[in-house]
This record gives sequence, C-alpha cells and structure tokens, in this order.
Amino acid sequence: MTSTETDILTTVLDQWKSAVDAHDPQRVATHFTDDVIFQGLHPYSVGPDSVAAYYDSQPLGLTAEYTVLQTRRLADDLVLGYLSVDFAFTDRPTLTVYLSVILRRTGETWLISHYQVSWLGDSNPRDHS
Repeated sequence: MTSTETDILTTVLDQWKSAVDAHDPQRVATHFTDDVIFQGLHPYSVGPDSVAAYYDSQPLGLTAEYTVLQTRRLADDLVLGYLSVDFAFTDRPTLTVYLSVILRRTGETWLISHYQVSWLGDSNPRDHS
C-alpha cells in the first residue's frame, strides 16, 4: 500500500513538530538525512548536527503549527511539500513563514533532505529567531 504525499509529509512533520515543541534539538535532527541542506532564518548549513545546533539556539517555549499548502511526488522516493508555518514564542509575536521541504525515503523511513524557509514579512526576521 502506498501513502499519499500528504500522508507522508504529515507523518514526518508531526514528528518534527513534536520535537520542536519539546525543545529537543537532537530529536529534531533525527528527522533529517545525513546530507540535508538546511536553511532556517540563518545562513544555510549541511547535516543533522547543524540542524540540532539551529534548534538548540531557539528559545524555550517555541512551538510550530503548520498547514500543508501543496505536495508533489517528484519520484518514487521523493516528496516535495510547501507549507505555511506559524512559529509561536512566549515573549514576542508569532512569526509566519513559508517552508519548502523535500522528503527522501531511505529504506522504510522518510526523512527531510532539504529544508528552506522563506519569510515575507516587513521587519528583520532575525528579530524573531
């Protein structure tokens, strides 16, 4: 039985969200491939260690709520997702970003192999991260 692109995406991103909400950067990193290209609101990095470092630098209490906007099956083992994500903080306004991810199947597991945040706001996004 094959899963739909949305099922695959939400399975992985629900796990990512759970780890982000728990401020567990090492667990966040387990949802990324060994060669992930990661672009949050800071300069890009490569590999799960850099993902863990990025999320470790985020403030306690950060939570993520996402909405899947579009999905595409790029190949049997690749799924593209485009999402809106609200990152909520305890001490400042919520930051809404757009997130593009590519998930790659490795064996029976789907992992994030590319993560690209776009922020379309009118102030410096670093004020929020």
